[in-house]
Amino acid sequence: MINKKKIIVENIKSLFIAFLLAMFIRTFFVQAFKIPSSSMFPTLKVGDRLLANKLVYKFREPERGEIVIFKYPLNPRKDFVKRLIALQGEEVKIMDGKIFIDGKPVKNTLIENRYYYNSGLYGAEFPAKVPENCYYVLGDNSANSKDSRYWGFVPKKNLVGKPLFVYWPLNRIRIVK
Repeated sequence: MINKKKIIVENIKSLFIAFLLAMFIRTFFVQAFKIPSSSMFPTLKVGDRLLANKLVYKFREPERGEIVIFKYPLNPRKDFVKRLIALQGEEVKIMDGKIFIDGKPVKNTLIENRYYYNSGLYGAEFPAKVPENCYYVLGDNSANSKDSRYWGFVPKKNLVGKPLFVYWPLNRIRIVK
């Protein structure tokens, strides 16, 4: 009888410690996300599940061309996934399907090989200046993405992390570039 009780208590302790460890890791290091829309197609597809590094932007600034996960500025309870296009202090302009930063076409294969529509208040053919401590992000599927062109800039404090890899579905497992 005593052995059964000991075993149950030890199992409950082990489960509790595992739960605390999982919550700690999820809060500070790695988190899972699900892609709900086609805004990042073909890079990320509807239903893709990915793991994200939540520490990376604590140690370095995000770079142009990276995919970032952030709290949606108009509803911080929602997480969005988009490609970082312009950094703080830069002027971004979309013209003829191309991205221009400070008047020069972007030379980044992750950005320049896509067609971007110049719609929305912040996506017209006149430059939009990215405020201090903010970023300009776009979906890879420009025709089907609500992004910085429509609602403006992502504050630095809203950055959540950087996708590491897609882990589900199994036939699409890969590192996210």
